[in-house]
Amino acid sequence: MTTRYRVEYALKTHRRDQLIEWIKGLLAVPFVLHSQPTIINQEPGEGLTTLAAADTHQRYAEIMQDVERLIEAHMHHEKVSLPGKSKLKLLVPTVGTFFTPLHLREAFRYQDQRRFISRRRFVAPSFNDIRLILNSAQVLGLIKTSSVELITFDGDVTLYDDGTNLLSDNPVIPCIIRLLRQGIKVGIVTAAGYSEAPKYYERLYGLLDAVHENGVLTTAQKDGLVVMGGESNFLFRFNPAEKSKLSYIPREEWLLDEMRSWKEEDIKELLDLAENALLTCKETLHLPVEVLRKDRAVGVYPIHGAKMDRELLEETVLAVQNTVERSAVGARLPFCAFNGGNDVFVDIGDKSWGVRACQRYLGGIEPSKTLHIGDQFLSAGANDFRARLASTTAWIASPKETVDLLDELDSVTITHAKAS
Repeated sequence: MTTRYRVEYALKTHRRDQLIEWIKGLLAVPFVLHSQPTIINQEPGEGLTTLAAADTHQRYAEIMQDVERLIEAHMHHEKVSLPGKSKLKLLVPTVGTFFTPLHLREAFRYQDQRRFISRRRFVAPSFNDIRLILNSAQVLGLIKTSSVELITFDGDVTLYDDGTNLLSDNPVIPCIIRLLRQGIKVGIVTAAGYSEAPKYYERLYGLLDAVHENGVLTTAQKDGLVVMGGESNFLFRFNPAEKSKLSYIPREEWLLDEMRSWKEEDIKELLDLAENALLTCKETLHLPVEVLRKDRAVGVYPIHGAKMDRELLEETVLAVQNTVERSAVGARLPFCAFNGGNDVFVDIGDKSWGVRACQRYLGGIEPSKTLHIGDQFLSAGANDFRARLASTTAWIASPKETVDLLDELDSVTITHAKAS
């Protein structure tokens, strides 16, 4: 039994999003019934194909409408203090909190025009199809039922390619400047844990220089740019007077009340425990790594340009996470163990704390008016996952998708403003 559990967990559970998989299952039925290919020499005419696509589109849209209603009912149960009692919670036990409604039917129509989901006869609605539909539905939910006051971003793969820096020609920079001009606060919530501003300037100089040199942005708008490092441990704010364009904000100015109870001795104990677990993995799995201990984090990174298999990275994450979670200090202190692509780190706190700290520092912004954009939302080894506890989220897979999402947000905002 234990072996079977470990195999299924390692191969499946932590690599999937249960809500997306459930929606995939719902859409598989109309795909099988209406979109399967016919024999080549009995291919129907174009008119019949168009009718079949229209019928499939309608059935997909109806399913999305049903899921939309289930989410609304789930939100109502949480509002009246009956969490866990909704039908959606029974169908998808891992489903979390929704801060705004999701306009899934409208979002499906939008994505169907771009991805031709209902016209496909060989490829069923995929994980990526549904992920992008959910992103569009969240954008619609923010604009139609609330407003956007803060957008936070992950760094690698979200703003720039993995292992690179945010260069001056990155197409996301004009998008971020547009957000600042609209009065939207911007936070970069990254796992990179440095206590010195110049380190972040090296990673983000393209954006920081562009904001500094922009003559249209007001001082107040530029002040709306912050960087939260180490998940939730180091806060910096844009400051044109500094060479690095960032000023370090002392912890006492932004810590949440709950974070003030984190004891230094507990932090040391947790990092010691995580370091020992990482060393055990290094020896057991013969990892070509060195250990790096920081103020609020510990991790392993490759030496001599070595590339590690994803399976070994995930094994390390899960082993360390299991070790710390089972400890007394792991129950007292929040932490995040994650796969950074070619390294593994354990940070004190996580991005839910980082996003919440940004919300509070920037004036008490509500979760329903905050959007976190990131690429790591799997349930283990993914440090954007916890941000779902603090804000609405969008799951992207590349910097290009980030630009597309921000353009979509701008388009929906303009359309909604005209309709109002």
